[in-house]
Amino acid sequence: MNERIEKAYASRPKDWVYHTALAVIVLGLLLWSLTAMETAGTTQNGAKMAGNILRGILHPDTKLLFSLGNNGVPYLLLETICIAFMGTVVGAIFSVPLAFLSASNLTPKPVAFLGRLLIMAIRTVPAFVYGLMFIRVTGPGPFAGLMTMSLTSIGMVSKMYIEAIEDLDTKILESLDAAGCTTWQKIRYGILPQLMPNFASTAIYRFDINLRDATVLGLVGAGGIGAPLIFAMNGYRWNEAGSILLGLVVLVLLVEWLSTRIRVKLARG
Repeated sequence: MNERIEKAYASRPKDWVYHTALAVIVLGLLLWSLTAMETAGTTQNGAKMAGNILRGILHPDTKLLFSLGNNGVPYLLLETICIAFMGTVVGAIFSVPLAFLSASNLTPKPVAFLGRLLIMAIRTVPAFVYGLMFIRVTGPGPFAGLMTMSLTSIGMVSKMYIEAIEDLDTKILESLDAAGCTTWQKIRYGILPQLMPNFASTAIYRFDINLRDATVLGLVGAGGIGAPLIFAMNGYRWNEAGSILLGLVVLVLLVEWLSTRIRVKLARG
């Protein structure tokens, strides 16, 4: 047995030349790409600035971190959560009829094609651009962020809903039809039990994404914690920026842990 293994090892393909040549090519490409990097704009104070940022994050402003006022981190995080949650709920609700209209196994091909084309058009525009558009329409504030989150959620959630609808087990519907069930009974006992776990899991996953996007949208004035963060950084108030970042990290970790447990429970029934 050992002789067979040694013989197979000795007769293995000698491809070290190929791997060496590939590593040399990759290294050459990396060195060549470094020549295109520009260092204009950097100063000798860059290292000092980086140190200030790091010290601000490691020594956050505890007064801002635990303040319960409108400018405190808890209130700003709560506003961000509300924007992400309401945007997810509104987007998930509007995605249901759009997904049923776009499912090729339930609607005619032309109607499904138009529905998918609309979803594709919604998904094309980035959330940042939607935020700028809604700010011009509704003015800066949380409502603009909510509308942006809702529209961007429709693009992704409806696509996931379509996949769940097209994976329906039609044999269950045939059995209910043979048993004399009405249309509502077939929907209640044949369709909803199959779709609800997937729909809920998709909505929770989209909430995770919206929570991070809501922070970015705050940079353009669409509510949430993004605006105070960029103001603190532009004013070189690194202690305040550190407290906001610390609150964001804790919030994202908690939401990620909770959403993962819920999705696992839904997947396992």
